[in-house]
Amino acid sequence: MGSNGCFGSKITMNQQNKKIIWSEILKAGDFLKNKLPNHPNHPKGRNSYAHVAIEIKNQFQKSYKDLPDESFQDIKDYIELIKKNSM
Repeated sequence: MGSNGCFGSKITMNQQNKKIIWSEILKAGDFLKNKLPNHPNHPKGRNSYAHVAIEIKNQFQKSYKDLPDESFQDIKDYIELIKKNSM
């Protein structure tokens, strides 16, 4: 049984928080567009939106969609850190 008494259930972020985080990812991607350093694996340029999403997944070991609501502020704070450190 899962921690809430249901078989196979998992608790993830609610839809409203997912929308807010996605909006923050888009804003960060817009901010970082054409600012990320060149990389040999990306000869046509880097995708700033994918960069933010991958950094979140690397930090939290899951996609933002699969994290609980309790991680909401941590994710928002981490997005700000990505913006500061990715230039």
